[in-house]
Amino acid sequence: MISFVGAGPGAADLITLRGARRLAEAEVVVWASSLVPEELLVHARPGAEVLDSAGMTLEDTLAVYQANPGRRIVRLHSGDPSLYGALAEQMAWCLSAGRSFEVVPGVSSLAAAAAAARVELTVPGLSQSVVLTRLPGRTAASVPERESVAAFAAIGSTMALFLSAGRPAELQSCLLGPDSAFDPSTPAVIVHRASWPEEEVTRTTVGQLAATLAQAGARTTVLVLVGPALSGGPGRSQLYSPGFAHSFRRRSRPGSTRGRPAGPRGAGR
Repeated sequence: MISFVGAGPGAADLITLRGARRLAEAEVVVWASSLVPEELLVHARPGAEVLDSAGMTLEDTLAVYQANPGRRIVRLHSGDPSLYGALAEQMAWCLSAGRSFEVVPGVSSLAAAAAAARVELTVPGLSQSVVLTRLPGRTAASVPERESVAAFAAIGSTMALFLSAGRPAELQSCLLGPDSAFDPSTPAVIVHRASWPEEEVTRTTVGQLAATLAQAGARTTVLVLVGPALSGGPGRSQLYSPGFAHSFRRRSRPGSTRGRPAGPRGAGR
C-alpha cells in the first residue's frame, strides 16, 4: 500500500491522527526536507527507511515505489496533497501499475496561515469566496490563461497566493491591474512558514505588498492573503442570527432567552 499523506503546514502536532498512524506503520517514508520539517518524522517508526525527495525527480520517486512492491510506503506531502502536491501523476502511476494506494488529507497551509493571522477568509458582505492560485513561473504552461492572478483579482474575493513571493513587483502589478476590484488600500497578509517555530505574520496592503515582500526577503514557504475580508469588517453571519431559523433552531423573538445552556439530556421531555 502506498499512502499519500498530508503532513500539514509544518507543526508536528498538526498532522492528522490518521496521517500519524500511517507514518508509524510505514516501512518506507519519502519526504521533502525542503517543505516538511524534520520534526514530522517523530511519527515514523524506528527502523523505517527514510528517503529525502528534495533532490529527486518524479521518476526517482516512482522508482522507489517500483522497488518496494510488498512494503508499506508513505509519501509525505506538505500541507494537503490535493493542493499543488503533484499528486495526480503519482496516482496515475499507481493505477497503471496495479498498486493499491490511498490519500490521507492534511491541514493546508491556507488554514494555518488564516489561523496565524487570526482572520476569517469569508466575511458576510465582504467576501464569500476564496480563490487559491499562483503566479505562473517556469511552470507557466501549468497555469491556464483564463486563471491569471489579474483575472481573479477582478472578482474581488479573498485570494490566497501560493508560490508567488519570489516576484513581488509582478504580483502587486497583477493584483492592481486595470480591471481589479482591489485598490492600494486593500488589506494583505504575508505568512511565512505558518505553524513552524519561525512563523512570521506581516500585515500590509496591496499597495505596499511588493515593498513588504522585498523587505521580508522570504521566497519559499510563503502564502500571501489578499482581500477586504482580512480587515474583519462589520459583517455578521446570518447563521447565528436570532431572526434566522433553520432545521435545528426556530427563530427567536426579541428578548427571548432561547440559547441558554441545555440541561441534562432528556430533561424536560
